[in-house]
Amino acid sequence: MGESGAMPQAVAPPHPESWSWPPMVRASVGLHLLALGAAVAVPGALPWAVAAIVLNHVLITAAGLAPRSSLLGQNLTRLPPAAVARREVAITIDDGPDPEVTPQVLDLLDAHGQRATFFCIAERVAAHPALAREIVARGHSIQNHTASHRHNFSLLGPRGFEAEISRAQQVLCDVTGLRPTCFRAPAGLRNPFLAPVLHRMGLSLVSWTRRGFDTREGHAATVLARLARDLRAGDILLLHDGHAARTADGRAVVLDVLPPLLARIRTNGLRAVTLPEALAA
Repeated sequence: MGESGAMPQAVAPPHPESWSWPPMVRASVGLHLLALGAAVAVPGALPWAVAAIVLNHVLITAAGLAPRSSLLGQNLTRLPPAAVARREVAITIDDGPDPEVTPQVLDLLDAHGQRATFFCIAERVAAHPALAREIVARGHSIQNHTASHRHNFSLLGPRGFEAEISRAQQVLCDVTGLRPTCFRAPAGLRNPFLAPVLHRMGLSLVSWTRRGFDTREGHAATVLARLARDLRAGDILLLHDGHAARTADGRAVVLDVLPPLLARIRTNGLRAVTLPEALAA
């Protein structure tokens, strides 16, 4: 990190005393054992056992394809009650930093006196370290969105997850001097092996209350309507500064969505804060 002014720090993940698999995963293991036993011991049970296992895998896959599901482990979709009582919301901005878009996003946030959390791709942080440090210096938070935003991330096993996430932790810490405490999977997709890796590394999985689909929707009014519908304290909103869709005049749609969204937040008596602020005791 030749451009980084922060002293490199080793990212030493915590070592939790225990880990308990989610009930759905424990039930899945039990079902596999029961099906295997039935297939061996009960004549004619093999087709039923295979069907049960296939159905179980379909359910697990569906849970992994549902970004807001908590069936595969803890998953933050709303801020905790203390943040709700403080009338807080969290704006989360993914896939950056982008040297064209992110500085304009920072200016808009500053103009409205609001804070956001940037789930950054570590390779982009390494390519633009000064911009990453500016995000932090301006009062915002950078959190872990993997090292490279692999499209097959949800198909990785424990070693693949650990390599991708720990590499991102190290880069983000080296550049900003701060260790991320939150993680978001690419597109929110995952499998049962992710939760124990995050647990070992002391990371909380964060998804969202609602998103604007602004990587494919170029109409700011449509994105805004999705985000602002029933907006209330505790909401976690998802936008993108990287991979952002473009409006008809070529602007990243987030730049046209943020001003009215931030105005709506203020009008509703809410305050946008970073995730670490919202999750603080």
